[in-house]
Amino acid sequence: MMRAPTAWSVAVRQPDDRIVARRDDLPRLSNRSRLARVPFVRGILVLVESLSLGFRALSWSAQQATGEEEEPLSGWEIGWTMALAFAIFAGLFILLPAGAANLVSGENDLLFGVVEGLLRLVIFIGYIWAIGRSKEIARVFEFHGAEHMSIWAYEAGRPLSIDAVREYPPEHPRCGTSFLMIVVLGSIVVFSFLGQHGWLFLVLTRLLGIPVIAGASYELLRFSGLRGDGALARALAAPGLWLQKLTTGTPADDQIEVAISSLIVALDEETFDEVMGRGGVPVAALEARRQIFDPLAGDEA
Repeated sequence: MMRAPTAWSVAVRQPDDRIVARRDDLPRLSNRSRLARVPFVRGILVLVESLSLGFRALSWSAQQATGEEEEPLSGWEIGWTMALAFAIFAGLFILLPAGAANLVSGENDLLFGVVEGLLRLVIFIGYIWAIGRSKEIARVFEFHGAEHMSIWAYEAGRPLSIDAVREYPPEHPRCGTSFLMIVVLGSIVVFSFLGQHGWLFLVLTRLLGIPVIAGASYELLRFSGLRGDGALARALAAPGLWLQKLTTGTPADDQIEVAISSLIVALDEETFDEVMGRGGVPVAALEARRQIFDPLAGDEA
């Protein structure tokens, strides 16, 4: 899956080895609305939008990968799925560490906050490590690495060929993993000072506080990104790059080909023409773009 300034795309290899893709406009929520320009609020919008697009992309790609004809998930189905995921998140990353910290810390509020935060970090990293042991998820992580490698090559002005893309690392400083890691670390600091005031207070402050921390984390990463390769940017990117050692893998050539397909499908016509001028784009990726039914692209496909 790739996200461009005004569109998002996803590509998948079907059982017959053909690569298919889809391209859609980004929702107005974080792309063209006034709220998208409000500091701190825009970070929350990006988080919500990313989760929504992720569910849609996974649903569509699973259907295409199996070759089965299924109805796409409706808005209500996506909403219920996100609600279930949120409930699991709350139990695993809020209630579990808080309950365990309460047993250890007694009445010491500062100790409670520190233990709770560290347990949340351990559970977060342990969860990612555990699911990565699955062959299916390990393959997803390899595609994740292929996405990053393709973006590296694109941003460096290199040809989007498999050989050129393979020269780059699977980790990328602007990955959403860095955002999540900053949110987790930020929650450790903030929640350490809130103390213990009953379970209702604890749950409400965590549920309401995480979106606020996410908004602040987004602004921090955005600020560091505007500063380029400075010390602050490197420091903020470091935890996420470390975590990406778990969430990315070294992809095979066919996985890189799918990532390139998704990337060029997300591009507008002018940018696509510039990329084509570099040469090296795999034929399968070009074919995936040609088959896109994109009413906004006109004759570009």
